[in-house]
Amino acid sequence: MNIEEFRNYCLSFKGVREKMPFPHVPDKYSREILCFYVCDKWFCFVNIEVFDFCCIKCSPSESEELQDNYAGVKPGWHMNKKHWISVYFNQDITDQQIKALVKKSYELVVKTLTRNEQQML
Repeated sequence: MNIEEFRNYCLSFKGVREKMPFPHVPDKYSREILCFYVCDKWFCFVNIEVFDFCCIKCSPSESEELQDNYAGVKPGWHMNKKHWISVYFNQDITDQQIKALVKKSYELVVKTLTRNEQQML
């Protein structure tokens, strides 16, 4: 999978928009972070230049299981380690599994939206 395929997949969900929210931070890696939002909440982000991993929301129980079973799943980079995971591309987790986890992340965030926000989707 490449950045364009990944980006198009994330944008395929209802109500998703993208933004690069850190244009002025000193760290070059962070400046190249592309975040995917549903309403005003993140569900995924990725570095568009390096494209080494994506960071996604995950239930704590599934996060623990994934980290136990895959070398390519680590605690979320710069995020709450209980609710976010970093999933590395081109390791022992397939692109299809990554896409399924991104979809679950989107669904987790949608569940936290207000009823009005959910209806607007």
